[in-house]
Amino acid sequence: MADQESNPVFQIQRIYTKDLSLEQPNSPQILLEQEQPQVDINLGLEAQPVADGIYEVAVVATVHTKLKDKTLFLVEAKQAGIFEIRHIPEEQLSPIIGIACPQIVYPYLRAVVADLISRAGFPPVHLAEVNFQAMFEAQQQQQAQAQAAAANGGGAPTIAKA
Repeated sequence: MADQESNPVFQIQRIYTKDLSLEQPNSPQILLEQEQPQVDINLGLEAQPVADGIYEVAVVATVHTKLKDKTLFLVEAKQAGIFEIRHIPEEQLSPIIGIACPQIVYPYLRAVVADLISRAGFPPVHLAEVNFQAMFEAQQQQQAQAQAAAANGGGAPTIAKA
């Protein structure tokens, strides 16, 4: 019984749309324009513990489409998943939460965004594939650089090294 209790556990409990909004502030006049719109897409990642061994991981997308300086549409979507992650070594937990979980949630987000934009009367915007491993590694590198800068910047007293 003790062996089963220490086996690594990684299970999807639920995938769901946590937040979804669409704005078309300049409709219907802007819909008559024939120009090619400018599309700006931003992605983010949120993760937080919910209970012991239970984590919520969300991928957030903002799609802002403009014609000149006027908004054609603005979509904000947050797709989340609840994951049970237990008996995983601490050094492996961050990559699971920062890479594996978003890779599971992201296809759902892509579908929700494309469907919402299509239902709004526009050609669907398909979010590109994302390399969450590269994104995670870049974030880790930025954090390491920020910590090194803080250590060398004199924010806190430095300890002399022998």
